[in-house]
Formats: sequence, C-alpha cells, structure tokens
Amino acid sequence: MARRRLLLSLRWGDMDAYRHVNNVEVLRLLEEARVRAFGVAAPDGSASMLATGTVVAKHTVEYLLPLDYRPEPVAVDLWVGRTGGASFEVDYEIREPDDSRTYVRASTVCVSYDFDTGRPRRLADDERARLTALAG
Repeated sequence: MARRRLLLSLRWGDMDAYRHVNNVEVLRLLEEARVRAFGVAAPDGSASMLATGTVVAKHTVEYLLPLDYRPEPVAVDLWVGRTGGASFEVDYEIREPDDSRTYVRASTVCVSYDFDTGRPRRLADDERARLTALAG
C-alpha cells in the first residue's frame, strides 16, 4: 500500500489572526489523517491499533508554505517511515491534490501502549504487518 492519500476539508475556524491555518489545526489535520488511515477496525475486522493502545510520543512539523483557508480539500499523504520494537513513525505531507505545492512535512512517533499497566508494549505481529502495508 505504501503512501496513503486522504482528502481533508479545512474549516473556517482553522484560520488564525494571520489568515492561514493555525499550527495547532495543522496537527489536528495530521491526527484526522492518522485516525482514518489506521481506522476503527483492521481490514480483517479485528480491533485497530488505535483501539488496542497507541499513544503519541513526539511530533515534528516543518511548515513550508502558509496554508490558507479554502473550500476545496487538501491532500494529506501519510506512510510509515520507521518501525521499532514498541514504536513506529508516521510521516506526512500536506499538499495540493495536484501535487503543485507542499505546505507541511511532518512526522509523529507513536508508541504501542498497555493502558492496564501504564507502560509501553511490544508491537504484535499483526500490528507489524499492518504497519508494513503502509511503509513508504
């Protein structure tokens, strides 16, 4: 599967006083793309990685161009860049759907987490397979 592209709409309220999409709202776009990509259920119908315990450890965001509000959606491309024992990195680009401009490059480090113990846990084999399907 490699890169996955999602088309997401901007909201009027995403703008800040500088008349472009606020940096916090950019993180919300990335979150929305990540949740949609990993879904509420895995392709085989089992619980998604989001339901079995995943937390965000780190965001890195590079703002390349101001992203102004418009009614047309933006493209958010995402892929898994790295997989470790208990963590994985999701990489993104927010772009024009025709690829004429790239507004943001970003990455999120996610950690598999056991909510009962309050500690990180190793990625299961089925989770690793899902991540491999999204590897860039």
